[in-house]
Amino acid sequence: MVTAALGLSLVLAERAEARKYTSPLDIFGIAAPRSRPAVHSARIPLPRPRPEEAPKASDKASDKASDEAPREADGKPLADKPGADKPAEVAAPAQKPVSACRLALTEEIAIAPSIPDIRGPGACGGEDLVRLEAVVLPDKRKVTVKPAAILRCTMASAIADWLRKDMAPLATSLGSTIGELDNFDSFECRGRNRVVGALLSEHGKANALDVRAIKLTNGQSIGLTDRTMSRDVRERVLHSVCARFSTVLGPGSDWYHEDHIHLDLAQRRNDYRICQWNVWDPLPQVAPLLPAERPEEAPPREVAAKPEVKPEAKPEEKEGADDEAVEKSPAPAKKPAADASKSQPRKPATKKRR
Repeated sequence: MVTAALGLSLVLAERAEARKYTSPLDIFGIAAPRSRPAVHSARIPLPRPRPEEAPKASDKASDKASDEAPREADGKPLADKPGADKPAEVAAPAQKPVSACRLALTEEIAIAPSIPDIRGPGACGGEDLVRLEAVVLPDKRKVTVKPAAILRCTMASAIADWLRKDMAPLATSLGSTIGELDNFDSFECRGRNRVVGALLSEHGKANALDVRAIKLTNGQSIGLTDRTMSRDVRERVLHSVCARFSTVLGPGSDWYHEDHIHLDLAQRRNDYRICQWNVWDPLPQVAPLLPAERPEEAPPREVAAKPEVKPEAKPEEKEGADDEAVEKSPAPAKKPAADASKSQPRKPATKKRR
């Protein structure tokens, strides 16, 4: 055992000594690894601390960037341009200029806030749109539009002028003032008369308004198609709208406009206008359908329904009546005599010469 331990220690010592020297045939480094020399760490010098009075790095970088930015002739820096190191910024949308109609349609004339443009299917919609909620009369009274109408600014302005300058004096002549405008229809993306496949209606362009009535503050209502309304009043309304709007359709134009008046500002060649509204006469007074009440002095219905019965005549009266009936009866007509020509032979007719 002692001998084996000594031999093992000698072998380990020889291997440790052999590791210090590489074998001449070990060109691939397969043999025992070489011993590495000890590495001594070198001391790297650190920079001096930054003085307190020195400017900050961000300020210095911004000063350098401003110095490097190109300048115009007057010394002002040019606008930043997107480059490879700077992404392009999204340009803010340009503000749409305000139309002359929008500037003129102030709150002293109408309560009509602007709404965004509408881009619907089939060229529906329009630009410079407003929501006409009320019209302000010259005496500062407000005429409510029920429901509020979505119209182009030009159409809303025309409606406001019509109510202020034409309908307000008409209501004054009736002893009241305007309180409400009955809006039957304004903007609606549809064809004419709601017919499928028809041309686009002016309602689809927010350029038309349908009116049924104008209600007064005293409770009276001016029904534009109401035949019980005074004909003179309806004719005054007719003349006023036909002078202001390019299209007026009412009763008599077609059966689509029998219960309301259509107004629009359609543009046509040579400024052509259409005014089709028949002011019908008031309805005639029809006799009552029920009969008059039965007078109190009339006999009861059971008595009045029985036929009158004549008393029987005496035998002498009956004979006299029979004689009178015989006398009054006409005599029997005599039979006409037989035609003599039938008994005699006829002679052939001869022509007479002149």
